[in-house]
Formats: sequence, C-alpha cells, structure tokens
Amino acid sequence: MPTWLTVDTDDFRHLPKHQGHPTRSKETFSGPSDRLSETFLTGWERMLDWMDRHDGAITLFVISDLLEMEDFSEGLSSALERFPERLTVACHGHSHRSWSAWGEDKSGFEAMLDRSTALLKAHAGEAFRPYFRAPNGYIAPWMAASLAKKGYIVDSSVNPSWLVKSKAGGASWEAVSDAMAEAGVIERPWLTRWRLPVNGPALFRFPLSILARWAWSKAPSLLQPEDLTTVEQHDADICTLYCHVLDFGRRNGSWTPPL
Repeated sequence: MPTWLTVDTDDFRHLPKHQGHPTRSKETFSGPSDRLSETFLTGWERMLDWMDRHDGAITLFVISDLLEMEDFSEGLSSALERFPERLTVACHGHSHRSWSAWGEDKSGFEAMLDRSTALLKAHAGEAFRPYFRAPNGYIAPWMAASLAKKGYIVDSSVNPSWLVKSKAGGASWEAVSDAMAEAGVIERPWLTRWRLPVNGPALFRFPLSILARWAWSKAPSLLQPEDLTTVEQHDADICTLYCHVLDFGRRNGSWTPPL
C-alpha cells in the first residue's frame, strides 16, 4: 500500500477565522490580500527543495483564487516545469468556503466548480487532475452528485474522526462516503489513528501532534509518478496524508513531513 501525499495551498487569508465559515469567520484579515504571505513564499520554496530529495509524486490541492496572483501563477508554472511528472494539481475550491457549514447549495457549489476547474485547467494543463478536496474538510452528502456532474472522479475530503464529525453537514462520515460511492466518485479519506486526526493542523497541535508524527513515520513509501492513477482505482488500497504549503514555512523554513 503506497502513500498519496497531498499538499493544500491555503494562505493565511484563507483560514476559517478570516473567511468562508458562517460562525468561525469573525476576524478581518489585516495582511495584504493582493500578494502571498512571506511564510507561504518560504514554504513554497522549501517544499520544492524537499521534493528534490525524494522521487515520490505529490498532488497540490489548489485554491484557484490564488491564480489571480502573479506570484502564485508564475510559481506554479515554474514548479510544474521543474517536476513535470511528479507534481499534479487538483481542486481545493475557488475560495476557502466551508460549503457544508452553510447548508445545501448545489447551484452555488457547481458554479464554483465550473469557475475553479476552468482556471486550474488553463494554468496547470496536463498536470490537472479531476480530484476535489473540500475547503477545511467541510463536505456533505449532497455535494457528491455535483462533483460527479462536473466530471470529478476522486474526492479526498473525509477526515473519519469523531472529533470533526460536525463538518459532515449534519450527516455522518459514512453517509458522505456512501453518497460518493453512489455518485461514482472515489473517496480517499485521510489517515487517522484510533479515530483521531493525524493530518493538517493535527501535526502541530499537542497532544495530537505526538500521534500524528508517529503515524506519519509509519506510513508506506510515497506513490511513484507512474502509479499515481491508482488513486482513481476503486480497489486500490492507499494511505492518504495531507499537510499545507504554509507548514513548510514553519521553524524558519526547516520543517519537512515526518515520513
């Protein structure tokens, strides 16, 4: 069983405390909104340097409003040229809207998918993959049919832990996975341990961080570029991990995934 490592491109302005959530978004972002943060820029360069030290395939889940920024669009183009077989691009929404926290809105969700998909295809070309990750992991069963309708074949939004079950839009994680299967979308849930989160913020929140680092250290080898399409195979057993570009900017740019 290989590991599919995925990296989300959220910058600080995308955090739920600033945007996208009906109750959590209470703080106005005070930084610049027309350029990337210094931590993101550092993280981006450190992530690419880290990729030089292994041969695995990585999928970037991109928030497509970043493509309206020249520094990001140029950086993405350069990265895809640098790692043409190993770096792929998927959809993380156009903004960081927590869709399942707002109630059912199929027309709005599908309009977002149209906009985001067009931008990602235009900027990533053949590196684009029809995979989706809900911003902040807010995914509900009603979103499955819309993903299938818009040509998405893989979803990787489910964090099957009881700690974050509220993100399933009042349903259960099992209901989300069942809806994806019914729609013909393959669900790639994130790795957990003892039903506790080990991805994303859990890597840095004590005491979950202890469990997360241990779980990552035990993860299988990274998917090789020639095997990336196994993500799209129903019967393939894959370990899915994720972190953020911003994470690579931690500790003065010295952090790397604990694999």
